[in-house]
Amino acid sequence: MRSLIFILLLLMVHSVVAQVHLPVARNIQQAFDKGTRSSSGQPGSRYWQNTAVYDLDIRFDPVTRLISGTANIEYKNLSPDTLSKIVYKLFTDLYKGGAMRAYPIEEQDISKGMAIHKIMINDVAQNPEGIQKLGTNMIVPVKPLLPGQSIRFSIEYSYILNKGSHIRTGEVAEGACFIAYSFPRIAVYDDVDGWNMAEYLGTYEFYNDFCDFNVSVTVPQHYGVWATGDLVNCEEVYSPAVCERLRKAETENEVIVVIDRDNLEKRDYTADRAVNTFRFRAKNVTDFAFATSNHYIWRSTSLVVDAATGRRTRVDAIHNPAHTDFDEVIFEAKKTVELMSFVFPKWPFPYNHETIFEGLDKMEYPMMVNDVPIGDKVGSFSLTCHEVFHTMFPFYMGTNETKYGWMDEGWATLGEWLLTPMYLPGETDSFAMAAYEVAAGKEVDLPVMTLSTQLQGIYYENESAFSLNSYPKPALGYWYVKDLLGDEVFFKALHHYIRTWNGKHPLPQDFFNSFNKGAGKNLDWFWKIWFYDTGYPDLAIGDVKPGKITILLKGNKLTPIDITVHFADNTVEKIHRTIGVWEKGNKSVVVPVSPSKKIIKVELGSFYNADIDKSNNVWVGK
Repeated sequence: MRSLIFILLLLMVHSVVAQVHLPVARNIQQAFDKGTRSSSGQPGSRYWQNTAVYDLDIRFDPVTRLISGTANIEYKNLSPDTLSKIVYKLFTDLYKGGAMRAYPIEEQDISKGMAIHKIMINDVAQNPEGIQKLGTNMIVPVKPLLPGQSIRFSIEYSYILNKGSHIRTGEVAEGACFIAYSFPRIAVYDDVDGWNMAEYLGTYEFYNDFCDFNVSVTVPQHYGVWATGDLVNCEEVYSPAVCERLRKAETENEVIVVIDRDNLEKRDYTADRAVNTFRFRAKNVTDFAFATSNHYIWRSTSLVVDAATGRRTRVDAIHNPAHTDFDEVIFEAKKTVELMSFVFPKWPFPYNHETIFEGLDKMEYPMMVNDVPIGDKVGSFSLTCHEVFHTMFPFYMGTNETKYGWMDEGWATLGEWLLTPMYLPGETDSFAMAAYEVAAGKEVDLPVMTLSTQLQGIYYENESAFSLNSYPKPALGYWYVKDLLGDEVFFKALHHYIRTWNGKHPLPQDFFNSFNKGAGKNLDWFWKIWFYDTGYPDLAIGDVKPGKITILLKGNKLTPIDITVHFADNTVEKIHRTIGVWEKGNKSVVVPVSPSKKIIKVELGSFYNADIDKSNNVWVGK
């Protein structure tokens, strides 16, 4: 009878584990009910997303820092809804006097925000005073825009670029600027929230539709411009020598100095006219950013990113020649693109070029990175790698960074953890691990699924809840699943997710469902524990007996088991178990070891196995 009861209990436990269901918020459930999303992980039969074509004419005066421009936008309503307003994002209004923001800014950078001088809708002039500004949002009333219809805007605008207080954009130094959010951008209207009305505070990041960009950037002579998209008029703006070097870089593996020190001294690298207009084209991207300088060198190279087609990606590094800490970046960026294409995530790099510009931040944009120089090799590569990795997440995948920072930052963090030792053998990237172990399980440590917008201002010992949830916690979750599935199944699942959702707007539930489908395995038991539940990781050594070691699960955040066993004969045995050993809800695991040897010492843990209490991770025999 006891045996029968025990078997029934085991079956009940297994049944409970197998029936784990992930919580679904009401607004998300409504998307499933409407058929825009599906439990299979595929977009629903009624999935949609809006898009636009941006024709931007941007003029920049580096002396006055005045940016002025005209944005001609054709916006297409592919939703089933009739729209009575169009919401714009004016991210530059972060610097506007009285604006809400997470970081203080210098007095010199407080501005009047983006001025809207003229707005036309379908060629009819509108009264700019009739539009409404709410923080960094601008609301423009329109005549009812029916499903399937398009609307045309022409907006003349200007603002003063910040000189200091560099929050992802601004002047880097005299004669060098990284410029983002330089135009009025239509917000996302989606099937879950309608208009994205989250106000930009300088912390959580962005959510944009996939659009086409045709952009002209006009700057004074001797200023080069680098941007999202392909430069289509090299011969009009650069010297013949520069264009020839650029063409060579696009076809060869060696690093070519496109603009060198000699060019900078002679000032002979741009066309001989007072101003030059650089023209860029980018299709199906989520944003546009550009950078400009009159004293940066330009290094360039390229590599094959798709073995099947031979397609190449050009990689650029643009920096002050006096800052030698940036000298290695061209090689770091190229290696990252190579490893991303063939090792992890093992997906051909999706864009024609990737440009790393020396700026004053650590921020990514489609085909562009704004990075600071870093002296030590590990720090420099891990930063370069992290920002370039964002090409896949969020840009290729279109995730909503504003609400779900972990859907891109977690992958970029895992990317730098995995790729750093491949570039620098023997080195380990420890980014964010220590911070998580200190904060895990405390009040600041909220579930990963907590919206990024709700984590503003929550700190513990100078570590923010936003940072913990965006970087180390999801990265560990992804790593542990990779370990559980093994590379073959893991990449099958990851590639299924990428193939299914690239160019769209996947929600967390779409990721979980799509990944499960691709893996052929329901991982909801782990997703729930690591991404939805509170708690902390804590393993401990229990009994140590001849032939077996018991490992105890003292926390509720599941981690792999790594044991180093030292024997009396001076031999060592290393043992690894994946998170799969905890799938049935058990609180201990017995790990067999060589029964014929005397154990003298046991060490538990490895670098990326988070553990809040390591005092019980070493056992020494008497």
